Amino acid sequence: MGLGASQIDFIVVSIIWKWMIEIDGSYGEGGGQILRAAISLSCLTGEAVRISNIRANRPKPGLAAQHLKGIEAAKKLTDAEVEGLKLGSKIVVFKPGEVKSGKLRIDIGTAGSVTLILQSILLPSLIKGCEFTISGGTDVKWSPTADYFKNVTLPALSLFGVKCEFEVLKRGYYPKGGGMVRVRTEKSTLNGFDFNDSSDSEIIEGISHCSNLPDHVARRQAEAAKALLEKQGFKAEIEVEIVRSVSTGSAITLWKDFKGGSALGERGKRAEKVGEEAALNLANELKAEGVVDKHLADQLMVFATVANGRTSYTTTEVTLHQKSNAYVIAKFLGDVIKFDNRRVEIIGTGLL
Repeated sequence: MGLGASQIDFIVVSIIWKWMIEIDGSYGEGGGQILRAAISLSCLTGEAVRISNIRANRPKPGLAAQHLKGIEAAKKLTDAEVEGLKLGSKIVVFKPGEVKSGKLRIDIGTAGSVTLILQSILLPSLIKGCEFTISGGTDVKWSPTADYFKNVTLPALSLFGVKCEFEVLKRGYYPKGGGMVRVRTEKSTLNGFDFNDSSDSEIIEGISHCSNLPDHVARRQAEAAKALLEKQGFKAEIEVEIVRSVSTGSAITLWKDFKGGSALGERGKRAEKVGEEAALNLANELKAEGVVDKHLADQLMVFATVANGRTSYTTTEVTLHQKSNAYVIAKFLGDVIKFDNRRVEIIGTGLL
């Protein structure tokens, strides 16, 4: 007796899955970072991946609009075949094609973070170079602000050899979004880097901005941040930016070398409180041992693992995000990341 059609389909699917990299989205912090790292490395390596239990540890598991748009962008970039691309989906199968160059427009449609979208597509775009115009939130919760990405993340990535220009065209805050950034990348060859030295500069830099609010909101944020930093023994130069956009809000981002701190304005939250919060975030990072802050330590990983040669750095804290990222990387590239207390050592695979 021959096999039925459903049995044949099951056997074919089982064989295909054996060839795929399997990622458990509930590992570690169980959030969107696992998804973004997996999609990014899938695009770069050409390896198909199946991600299950997506965002299992979040109050609303499965794909949200922001994650959906990130996968859609990666799909366009690589002509990928994707299964499970719908809101709330807890399983996604991603089979990338060849990475393309050209221009892509990505509209998140919400205040979803433009910088988190980049975590799925920036790395593979370096194979040939690309231009992205991304609309959404530039300064929103649970994500690097656009100014952090421009002034902390990108300078660090440039030391690997990443060629990328980043421009904020419009600010976007929660809940309306409406922000816009333009990103241009060039074909890049990456080399490992030892992040064990900071610059000799003693100046903290920053940008405080607001949209559709009284101008003094941005100024008060900056003044409060500067006053707190000076009390802690730091010098600060903070730019004030007044903008008009479709969304209303404020934020402040501060940085020095490979460390940053930020805070967002909220209804009923005094501008002074916003400025002080950002200043404390950065001051705590600067006083802690470690050359890179805990957020940058996470963002460097996938780039270091595909570079030529070794990368090393110390971080102020080893987080679940970092451990989750290392888990995904190991699935694609093997055991190339070692944690020794707060020191991170990465053996580059030379893929880019």
